[in-house]
Amino acid sequence: MSYPGTIARELFLRLVSRPATVCYPRERLTLPPGFRGRPRLDVDRCNGCGLCARECPSEAIDLLALAEKVKRPAFYFDRCTFCGVCAELCPRDAITMSAVFELAAGSRQAFYEPPVLPVPEPGSKAGAAAGGGGAASEPERYPQAAGDGAR
Repeated sequence: MSYPGTIARELFLRLVSRPATVCYPRERLTLPPGFRGRPRLDVDRCNGCGLCARECPSEAIDLLALAEKVKRPAFYFDRCTFCGVCAELCPRDAITMSAVFELAAGSRQAFYEPPVLPVPEPGSKAGAAAGGGGAASEPERYPQAAGDGAR
């Protein structure tokens, strides 16, 4: 059983205290250190080992061959849970967790990040061996992504 004085005291505290929520998106909270947002790939550091794709619990990463003996991860952010396993396991620290967490788009294809080849240094032999670079097309993992938008 509650006492009348307790209710009045609680009411007074709620009226003079600051609200527990903010008016998002006008007001934003500061993100804590170590926040795990969208994974970001540094293609210059990636060696294509495939450890990230093999250990991803939500299967949000595929390893695709871009050229002969050149593989890079492709990210499906609509499946990613931002757990950070890929960033923790990457032996060359090519994957880092960014502070980006607002991922809204009108189509599912917007959540696909195709793999790219690193940009070679001018005059290096890496550019000629890789076939000039370019991104691979999206695999047939989501056939409805290229369609009329029906789900």
